[in-house]
Amino acid sequence: MSLQGLVNLLRQSREFASVGQKIATKRGHLVAGLSGGQRSVFLATIYDPRRVMLIVTPGLSQGEKLAQDLASLLPGRTVLFWEGNELMPYEEALPALDLRAQRLEVLQRSRQAGTVIIAPIQGLLEGLTAPDRFLKSQFSINWSSRFEPSELAERLVGLGYERRPQVEGFGQFAIRGGIVDIAPFQADNPVRIELFGDEVDSLRKFDFATQKSIENIKEVTVGPARETVYTREEAAALQEELWRRAKKQNQRLHGLGLAQEADDLLSQIARHLEFLAEHSYFAGIDQYKAVLGEVAALPDYLPADALVVLDEPLRLKEAADNLSLEIAENLSQLLEKGKILPEVRSLYWDWNKLWAKFKTFPTVYLSVLGKRIAGMDEVQTTTSLGLRAPEHFSGRLEKMLSGIKKWRQEHYRILILTSTFERGQRIIELLRAEEIPCTYTEDVDGKLKAGNCIVAPGDLQTGFEFSQNKLVVLTELELFGRKRPKARVSKVEEGLKIAPHELKEGDYVVHLNHGIGQYLGIEALQVQGRTKDYLHIRYAGKDRLYVPTDQLHLLQRYVGLEDTAPRLSRLGGGEWARVKKRAKESVQEMAAGLLKLYAEREAIKGFAHPPDTPWQRDFESAFPYRETPDQLEAIAAVKKDMEKPRPMDRLLCGDVGYGKTEVAIRAAFKAVSNGKQVGVLVPTTILAQQHHRTFLERFEGYPMKIEALSRFQSPGEINKTLEGVRKGLVDIVIGTHRLLSRDVQFKDLGLVVVDEEQRFGVAQKERLKEISKDVDVLTLSATPIPRTLHMAMVGVRDMSLIETPPEDRYPIRTYVLEYDERTVRQAILRELARQGQVYFVHNRIQSIDYVYSELQKLVPEARIAVAHGRMDEAVLERVMLDFYRGEYDVLLCTTIIETGMDIGNVNTLIIDNADYLGLAQLYQLRGRVGRTNRVAYAYFTYRKDRILSEDAEKRLTAIKEFTELGSGIKIAMRDLEIRGAGNLLGPEQHGFITSVGFELYCRLLEESIEELKGESKAAPPEPVLELAVNAYISDSYVADPAQKVELYQKIIALSSLEECDELEEEIQDRFGDLPEPVRNLVQVARIKVLARFLGVAAITAQDGRFVLRFLEGLDLGKRVNSGLKRLFANKVAFRRGRTARLMVQKDPQDQLALAFLAEVLVALHNE
Repeated sequence: MSLQGLVNLLRQSREFASVGQKIATKRGHLVAGLSGGQRSVFLATIYDPRRVMLIVTPGLSQGEKLAQDLASLLPGRTVLFWEGNELMPYEEALPALDLRAQRLEVLQRSRQAGTVIIAPIQGLLEGLTAPDRFLKSQFSINWSSRFEPSELAERLVGLGYERRPQVEGFGQFAIRGGIVDIAPFQADNPVRIELFGDEVDSLRKFDFATQKSIENIKEVTVGPARETVYTREEAAALQEELWRRAKKQNQRLHGLGLAQEADDLLSQIARHLEFLAEHSYFAGIDQYKAVLGEVAALPDYLPADALVVLDEPLRLKEAADNLSLEIAENLSQLLEKGKILPEVRSLYWDWNKLWAKFKTFPTVYLSVLGKRIAGMDEVQTTTSLGLRAPEHFSGRLEKMLSGIKKWRQEHYRILILTSTFERGQRIIELLRAEEIPCTYTEDVDGKLKAGNCIVAPGDLQTGFEFSQNKLVVLTELELFGRKRPKARVSKVEEGLKIAPHELKEGDYVVHLNHGIGQYLGIEALQVQGRTKDYLHIRYAGKDRLYVPTDQLHLLQRYVGLEDTAPRLSRLGGGEWARVKKRAKESVQEMAAGLLKLYAEREAIKGFAHPPDTPWQRDFESAFPYRETPDQLEAIAAVKKDMEKPRPMDRLLCGDVGYGKTEVAIRAAFKAVSNGKQVGVLVPTTILAQQHHRTFLERFEGYPMKIEALSRFQSPGEINKTLEGVRKGLVDIVIGTHRLLSRDVQFKDLGLVVVDEEQRFGVAQKERLKEISKDVDVLTLSATPIPRTLHMAMVGVRDMSLIETPPEDRYPIRTYVLEYDERTVRQAILRELARQGQVYFVHNRIQSIDYVYSELQKLVPEARIAVAHGRMDEAVLERVMLDFYRGEYDVLLCTTIIETGMDIGNVNTLIIDNADYLGLAQLYQLRGRVGRTNRVAYAYFTYRKDRILSEDAEKRLTAIKEFTELGSGIKIAMRDLEIRGAGNLLGPEQHGFITSVGFELYCRLLEESIEELKGESKAAPPEPVLELAVNAYISDSYVADPAQKVELYQKIIALSSLEECDELEEEIQDRFGDLPEPVRNLVQVARIKVLARFLGVAAITAQDGRFVLRFLEGLDLGKRVNSGLKRLFANKVAFRRGRTARLMVQKDPQDQLALAFLAEVLVALHNE
């Protein structure tokens, strides 16, 4: 995709070329009259790849839109966004990872020619580490570099990198023997360095997810992983200086009678000194930048010839002055209360100081009205470039077509920019239907000719008309009245799923034959003179079990429906067999019931809808977002069901905001288009209102009648709706359980959409069965379910999963910090300033009123409402509805918002006492914000000085990992899926899931369904190998137990020789040359794969040879006699019988014994 041709065309015009020449020769130039997309294309025309460009905007949203525009107009160029920190430097919170990555990339690329930096003014007020200190701390590693791993580790820690067993995110490093993995923020991928002694032997990129190398590289630049950098020596000097200043401030505070404040400050700094003594980073280090050295501003990082663009200088000055005043007041209060050292004040710049820095660069000023500020007296002005806003058609098709025809008659070049290829094709179809020739292109260069109409992918805030050059550019905003929102792309992604068997020490596990135990780690044991690794499992009492790693497939991580620890099984005695038998019987009964229901549904005759019409395609192309692959798959499955002659009964699972409603809307449109009525059943009034509004917006411009039924309609409105439903005048009715009343009589019901079925009572579900007996039913569930359960139920329940979030989602900025009133107030006010709303979660009903009064005092500007589960249902619904309608700014509530809430305007979440909540709860609560193309904020707070329980501390650690791409988010997601499984399977199955663990339950369910359908196949027995070799992974080769388990899992899952080769390469890539025991391990896996193919039951090493025993009834005589004897002569001997045997004459103690055995098996396989 390239709009470079558009930029070139404008650059060559007389008007643009004239301004470009003036800017090149003058130190200051004011351009007036440009707004929106016009401003963006002008900036693209003055872009020079030989210099850096800094564009300063008055606000965040203007900067974000401009960054998106320039990324589209300057393809292949580095366009970066500089955003201010949301928290003050003294606030002890872990920074949001995506923001940290974004800011570090700007600082590290700030002197690279061709870089464009867009910076809202609030981000420029913050003091930074001096560029000499920051940029000089970068270093490069190439093929000629030499270093000791321990020296490199010391240097990386000094730059703020975190040492981990395995690199899973930016800002981390790992050392495994002679392998060093580093993930610098400015790199696209992490880098793996292989050493030979102290020399670099190999340098390559690798993939976070697979941990496999991708490609060789010549060099990598390693920049700081934090904005504040210091060496070990500087840390020592900083300790002394900090303690001196802290004591001085302590004395001052004591003199003012603030003894408690003085002691608090001293203890806080003492805590920081402990981190500095260990040369480790800590939240809050940024407040000491001024003590470490000179404080700089972002312009100080730029080269002297950089071009600075000031967007609306008057608004910039006003915004900077207001922010400076607010910061100064805040810091004064903190100083008076003894919360900070005086040096923190020098961490901020004001407008006058920034203005002085700007004026040292060539500067362009942009102002729609041509407004100036003091100091711009000699600046030249260009009043107009001849650009103006084009006509807005706002979806009015006839007006749009006549406008485009008129421009063509006047020989205009017409460029239409669309967000997707599909939308572009639809526009071309519309134009061609009216005999307007139009083509689609990825690159507009050379194609913008007089009278031509071109459609291309691109993103501009607004279009423009340039009459002097006979050019018009139209965006979806002008054509349809709205654009597909687009989020800033972040390389820091979230949402990795946990592997079903991912194990760590202390986890509960299920052994298929022995039951529930606790995994205590991997131990290398000598058995019969050979060393192997075993998993140590603790059972009830003093029972212990050591499981060989080649039996790892018999172990599963235990996952139940509750947070409580399971009861450990006893080894022996038959207890576990009885538990498993009871679970199996229950599962078989449930599976039989599901199959019966499925068969009954298949036998009922329903209405078969015809294939999609052009009208349906028009309706779907108006969807203002890009569909995810999961969503498209679900839509296709639903339509396929509706086109069958039997009634649809499909369950659609996915998190709130993942696009389930759009699937239902498209199904509803298909039903109504074919003369059928649709009922949408929801559990709460607020959901009814949300769906009603969404349906009305999506069906705008189409002749469908949509009504709502809930307690908030007047009796007159309800009667009118009921009559419309009865007469067929209402096409779609959305309602709560009121929809199930006997007086709701549809004229021709064709589709029922049920949202959150598990939240309805038994009687309501029975009534639902009555009304939906022979019509299509689509059930939506906002709780995700595990894919294992989905696969187990294939063939008894039609299900679709939407697991990927919409592409336009911004990351959620997550902070974990001690509860601080200043932070809470700032967070709420920041959200209110952008006309947003806030969830404040306090999960204790008995103290919620007290928190309400405290919040009112803290933020008197905010309208606050309270909501919790013990309120009268009608009152609660009214509060929620009023909040949804924007009548309150803050909803102070318990965890009742955990499910079913999807309010796009709420983008700040504050959780009080987050350490009291479970991981799955926290994950789901955090998902209530960030549902639009706006940055969302989540603050997980815990109370100061409270002694945390061990579990709470573990939870907090995991919560902190939310911001660092750790396993916490994966485990939370996994636990949440298990909850979804519990909802789907019903309460009567909960006990059985708890008794055997979820993974085994799913396996039993799958087996039962296959048996009942007559599809069960007995798996062939696994070959038993007793080869008398040392085959294990030593601690010196792989130190991290979790990585060991991961490798063993991969080894037992091998099913082909190609996979064996690939795994051997992967192990060498990640951990270095394979020691003999690890080589043996892979070789044994190869032999097992071949044995499985050949029907070998067992291979044993005995009497100086290998004996292969084949499965009963297998006749291999001809293959052995014709091929093996010829190749290996007297080295092999074959004995016939019910159980055939093959003797391989090779001493198992020989180093080459395993390779020879594998060679024999390959030869036998090839015969």
